[in-house]
Amino acid sequence: MKIGVPKEIKNHEYRVGLTPASVRELKARGHRVLVQHDAGAAIGLSDALYRAAGGEILNDAASVFAEAELIVKVKEPQPEEFALLRREQVLFTYLHLAPDRRQTEALQAAGVTAIAYETVTSPSGGLPLLAPMSEVAGRMAALAGAHCLQKSAGGAGVLLCGVPGVAAGKVAILGGGVVGYNAALIAVGLGAEVSIVDRSLDRLRWLDQHFGNRIHTRYSTAEAIESCALDADLVIGAVLIPGAAAPKLLQHADLKRMRPGSVLVDVSIDQGGCFATSHPTSHAEPTYVVDDIVHYCVSNMPGAVARTSTFALNNATLPFVLALADLGWRQALQEDPHLRRGLNVHQGRITCSGVAAALGMERLEAEEVLNG
Repeated sequence: MKIGVPKEIKNHEYRVGLTPASVRELKARGHRVLVQHDAGAAIGLSDALYRAAGGEILNDAASVFAEAELIVKVKEPQPEEFALLRREQVLFTYLHLAPDRRQTEALQAAGVTAIAYETVTSPSGGLPLLAPMSEVAGRMAALAGAHCLQKSAGGAGVLLCGVPGVAAGKVAILGGGVVGYNAALIAVGLGAEVSIVDRSLDRLRWLDQHFGNRIHTRYSTAEAIESCALDADLVIGAVLIPGAAAPKLLQHADLKRMRPGSVLVDVSIDQGGCFATSHPTSHAEPTYVVDDIVHYCVSNMPGAVARTSTFALNNATLPFVLALADLGWRQALQEDPHLRRGLNVHQGRITCSGVAAALGMERLEAEEVLNG
């Protein structure tokens, strides 16, 4: 199979879909890997390294898309890339379609088979291709929030760890999954007072056992969310409903009740955000202020630490890329029900229930696609 690796073009996005080590694995199985010139140069993965691994370097994205049967990316295709997609091509990347009608309709029009990292599942019910980036984003969320609390960044001038004689800052984390756990890990390490809200008692018990008395856990109710958020210096939104739009946990009116200079970090922004006042930002302009509350809503947070993120992501995606290349997408999805859950769009039809519900579109079962 011919596998294409285009250079990412989203704002300040330096990750790359395949590392040279991954290219070497694919080449050893008889596949051709077409890598766009300088696709990984920004993180020290030169064209020479890709050539040494057996990759073929093409000058531009158009050449990669034109030749490749399987496109492996990191972020969703940007508007400039929509026209490069074609029918019978397979796209394997993060898509986050639920809040993105424009991209969804572009994928439908192109007729591609689009498989989303974020809806591939594991036998235990986890999200193995989302997890490594959730780990990165969660850890970054606490660090980004700590920075935003500085007065020069628009915050209230709070040092999360405090100093002798001055109380530590308070952090409220909405969602105790992979993002929430990793955010808590860093916030606790910084010395902050941390509260985690989640709707799973089993998860709260696990967090309590792991952190002990270093955190406070609250079962998720409207009252618990409000009381934790309104008392916090930093609120981290870490909720996820796989494939679907994130619920709005804080409304605009709630901001007026928060302390001026408090910070909201919305890690759920890829799925539309969990704060009513959230909208996507970029690494170039990561924050904005609403009612004296600083919002950090960067939609590709792990891109800031692109080298670490690229290797972490490849560790998770490579087995699935090998399966798609070795077996072809149809057989790979037939044999692996967890990879099958990643199918979001096929030849104009939506196959992910969360996306269909969020956008009010009809859904075709993935099994119908495979049987058809």
